[in-house]
Order: sequence, then structure tokens, then C-alpha cells
Amino acid sequence: MKKSLLLLLGSLLSIAAISQTQQVKIVFDVTSGDPSVHQSAMRHISMMSNQYPDSEFEMVIYSSALDMVLKEKSSVSKDLEDLAKKENVSFKVCQMSLDRYKLTTANLIPGVGSVPDGILEIVMKQKLGWGYIKESK
Repeated sequence: MKKSLLLLLGSLLSIAAISQTQQVKIVFDVTSGDPSVHQSAMRHISMMSNQYPDSEFEMVIYSSALDMVLKEKSSVSKDLEDLAKKENVSFKVCQMSLDRYKLTTANLIPGVGSVPDGILEIVMKQKLGWGYIKESK
């Protein structure tokens, strides 16, 4: 009986360890203009990319959240620029949102890329099996 319990416990611990190291792919959706949401989103992607270095993380920014990625307005510019250098993290801004506000990629923090349509980017990631996190208050 004691051997069976130890074997069961060992198996459960092995499964738990494996499940915590599985690779994941997560897309973060940021539309809020609130700097506290930007800061929270950066904390989340930073912690997760450090905890799961073999996983992929992409943050898609559009609509009212554009200030988050603008050189002159971002409250998270330093953290964003540093995280964008990581191989498992990417930041994408919606080109349609840039066009709507008459901005170009030259206005963006280094390391931020663009996609034609932020919503479509998220939908396509989900279609490929990516997890989804909406960053909001």
C-alpha cells in the first residue's frame, strides 16, 4: 500500500511538473488608453515570457491603446523596448489604427511591428491554436 501511494504521488508530481513546462502561445489584446492597463499588460507579458521561455507571446495593440506604443506618449516605453528584444515576445500595432490617427511606424517605439488589421491578427492567432488574453480594467 505504501509503495502504491508513493508511486501515485511521484506520478502526480511528474505530471504537474510537465504541465508547468509545456510550451504555450498567447496573444494579448490591448485596446484601452488607460496607462494602468498598459502597465498591467507589460507585467503579464514580462512575467509569462520569463516563466515560459520556450513559449511565444504576442501583444496586439489597436484603437485607443496607441499611446502605449508611441515614442512620445508611452508610459511603458523602456519596458516595451526591452521586452521587444526577447525572441519569444512580439508587439504588433494595427496599421488601420495608425492610419486613422495619421501616424506611421516612425512614431513607434523601436521593436514594435505592424499588422494590417489588429482584430484579424488576433483571430488568425486563435485559429492557429493561440490562447487569448484581453487586457482591460
